[in-house]
Amino acid sequence: MLIFSSLAVLSIFLNVWQWFAGRKFPLHRRVEKPVFTPAVSLLRPLKGCDGETERCLESWFLQEYPIEYESLFAVASPSDPVCDIVRRLIGKYPHRRAELVICDPILGANAKVSGLCYLEKKARHEYLVVADQDVLVVPDFLSDFLALLADPAVGLVNCFYILPTGENLGMKLEAMAVNADFWTQVCQGNMLKPMDFALGAAMATTKDQLARIGGFEAVLDYLADDYQLGNRIAKSGSRLEICPVPVECHSEGQGWRAVWHHQLRWARTIRVCQPLPYFFSIFSNATLWPLLDALFCPNPGRVLFFAALIVRIFTAVSNYSRLTRRPGWLAGPLAPLKDILQVAVWAMSFAGNEITWRGQRFRVNRGGKLTPLA
Repeated sequence: MLIFSSLAVLSIFLNVWQWFAGRKFPLHRRVEKPVFTPAVSLLRPLKGCDGETERCLESWFLQEYPIEYESLFAVASPSDPVCDIVRRLIGKYPHRRAELVICDPILGANAKVSGLCYLEKKARHEYLVVADQDVLVVPDFLSDFLALLADPAVGLVNCFYILPTGENLGMKLEAMAVNADFWTQVCQGNMLKPMDFALGAAMATTKDQLARIGGFEAVLDYLADDYQLGNRIAKSGSRLEICPVPVECHSEGQGWRAVWHHQLRWARTIRVCQPLPYFFSIFSNATLWPLLDALFCPNPGRVLFFAALIVRIFTAVSNYSRLTRRPGWLAGPLAPLKDILQVAVWAMSFAGNEITWRGQRFRVNRGGKLTPLA
């Protein structure tokens, strides 16, 4: 069928374009002599802990940053086990200004943003960095990250993130999706229009910029708080930039069920935030359409399918290796499998608006607002 052949060719083109966009991005480029190193407050919303939490949090205490920075940690309950880790790190690094803040009561549907509302008021400095609990950084990260805010036209800086290869197939597929596809998809989108959303692993902005969009309170009831912050800052007239230095996100292993729920929550989040782009994203699936073409039009569909498979494996290995700086051979055979499973995630994202996040069920309404469910 001609339509499958056309979509197969389109998906191959989009895949190559995505790879090219990733090659153009100056990934891992460092600032040789940082000239912009403002005093900064690190805002860290926390909940629970696992075997990786202490190592991730400690990496922020070890920053080789020439100016004073403070670390503020938000927890909703003093009985949260992560409190013991924070207190231990504060005692281990007494020369670092750090404080554990109990953020009770929770101010809205998004408990993470609720903690940020408390921390913003306690922050001593104009420049703010928000980072997820599972983010691990290199010692010179802050210097590179904040350098981009030297330009007054820049309202927010964010960065790509790396997922380590997990212990089971589900986690390996999720790591492949992030390390080989997600970051290059972002680069591809930025070639079409200026970035108008943020990646939430780590974000840097200012109190003044937050005040222009109504502070963290403005996104208190939204699931994708990172998307909302970036989108509102972009609409305010400021530019969003991606730091070339990525971070790593480390957490303990998850089974297939947990990975599935995480992928589905992510898909439904993107769908409600960017409904049209998300719907049309299925056309970039460089395994699905060549496979359908081979099934319904065996000759010459099979030739096109094998050509697409070679291109897909090459781009996945190349993208994975470039982001992680590690051999990406495993990404090759996983890429087609991930593409096929992604069809199920894409389809299921339209089958409902309910998600489970931080142990609580929510309905995600139009625009991304959260309604807690009993």
